[in-house]
Amino acid sequence: MPNYFKIDLETEEALSVLREIDTDPEMTQRALSSRLGLSLGKINFLIKALIEKGLIKAENFKNSKNKSAYLYTLTPRGLEEKTNATYRFLKRKMLEYERLEVEISQLKKEAGIVDIPGNIQSNIPS
Repeated sequence: MPNYFKIDLETEEALSVLREIDTDPEMTQRALSSRLGLSLGKINFLIKALIEKGLIKAENFKNSKNKSAYLYTLTPRGLEEKTNATYRFLKRKMLEYERLEVEISQLKKEAGIVDIPGNIQSNIPS
């Protein structure tokens, strides 16, 4: 039996699931799988882990013809964790972006590329 407490909530996948559930609580695991480009098994594992950690809860639809349909909602703790994880993810991505800007600038310099607004010109013959 998997230990869902070992899930890393810092992954983009876990954050994406929290964000999608917050946006559309009626989304099925199959729809989440399709929307996020993750396998259905991975979505199932993430959902179970998030439930076990108390970040989301699942309730059966009362008026659903499909009795296995669930309504996933973020718990107050889940909302807090989603906000914190979004902030940490944004910080990581901004740092990554800044590093890429420096690297791109260095590569342009090495390649003799000069930026002109609206244009990129090279001193290298074609």
